[in-house]
Amino acid sequence: MPEPPEFSPIRTAIAGLPVVEIARKFGTPTYVYDAAKIVARLADLAAFDTVRYAQKACSNLAVIDLIRRHGGLVDTVSAVEIRRALAAGYSPEGSPPPIVYTADIFDAEALDLVVEKNIHVNCGSPDMIDQYGSRAPGRQITLRINPGFGHGHSRKTNTGGDHSKHGIWHDQLHDCLVNADNYGLCVSGLHMHIGSGTDLEHLSQVCAAMEKAAAELGRSLRMISAGGGLPIVYEPGDSFVDLGAYHARWDATRKRLEDRFGHQIRLEIEPGRYLVGESGYLVAEIRAVKRQGGNTFYLLDAGFNNLARPILYGAYHPISVAPADGRADRPIQPVIVGGPLCESGDIFTQQEGGFVARRDLPAAAVGDLVVIECAGAYGFVMSSNYNSKPLAAEVLIQEGRTDLVRRRQTFEEMIAAEVIPAQR
Repeated sequence: MPEPPEFSPIRTAIAGLPVVEIARKFGTPTYVYDAAKIVARLADLAAFDTVRYAQKACSNLAVIDLIRRHGGLVDTVSAVEIRRALAAGYSPEGSPPPIVYTADIFDAEALDLVVEKNIHVNCGSPDMIDQYGSRAPGRQITLRINPGFGHGHSRKTNTGGDHSKHGIWHDQLHDCLVNADNYGLCVSGLHMHIGSGTDLEHLSQVCAAMEKAAAELGRSLRMISAGGGLPIVYEPGDSFVDLGAYHARWDATRKRLEDRFGHQIRLEIEPGRYLVGESGYLVAEIRAVKRQGGNTFYLLDAGFNNLARPILYGAYHPISVAPADGRADRPIQPVIVGGPLCESGDIFTQQEGGFVARRDLPAAAVGDLVVIECAGAYGFVMSSNYNSKPLAAEVLIQEGRTDLVRRRQTFEEMIAAEVIPAQR
């Protein structure tokens, strides 16, 4: 189990490189990823037969390529994510499948692409079985099952139970197996993911539900997927899940199923945030310090257009100051950290429900830098052009070297798809 990180209100370096120099070279706001942390988190999960990266967490080609080069496979949820995986060097076919498409629907492009490239499909709804089976009879599929319960750090990240749109409802499994058989589709695997932030108590329930579903499926089962949801440490008091105990519970489930069916079953895990969350830092510049009544605001050149998790979930991110002059001997004061957008909700230090919170940070001025940490997962990928703000740059640090892996969006790129119709 990895050691929890130590958070400090002052951060002068990322992966050993000065924050001020990174900002000077690439500008702000910029996402910075520490490759070594991604590789270390991938190695944490080596006990599983397959580690399949849920690229929706951070889909930059350089990140996907890094994970591929270190043995991780990839999960995709859209046609363009499939194309990203292919562009990053993954083969469309193999055993186990290098790329899996997991979703609750096919749009037209995704269905065409999985049929054309023979991408393995993990069906999350009965309709997907009909749509795929009519186009590609005789292939193998897996099924994502909603076991009837869920768990997560927020209602918005809970992916199980009858309030969740995800997965095939457990009581419909028999009918789906019959329907798959009608198309000659072989159901070779089962997948369950009940939410982000799963703990060992809820894991036991998932393992029991998986075993029940597997018994109904029968001997065609060759793979079970534990899904994702592994937590990371965002603030003091958080802890990593005991990975040894986590694997042991799934492994015991797998072994009972192997005994039942008389053949080997592959055990897969599908982390997203766990692999990339800690690696990411959003570096921004303080552009105003405002005192409003009893509150002090640090207003940055980054907003929820760059990092939406606080406004979406009230998510907590560690925040630190990187002084432009390098001096760390600054008094600490309670501040509110916000962005430039024309929205009252554009606050990084808020709790779920939109309640604004203060954070104890060093005294700072315009030109100092702020680092929003643990921002590698669901950070850049949720970015928008709200207020016509350009998408941030992305930088990958490897072996002491900074590589620009996405340039900052230009005005011309932002408006390239827009057309003013001719006046008649």
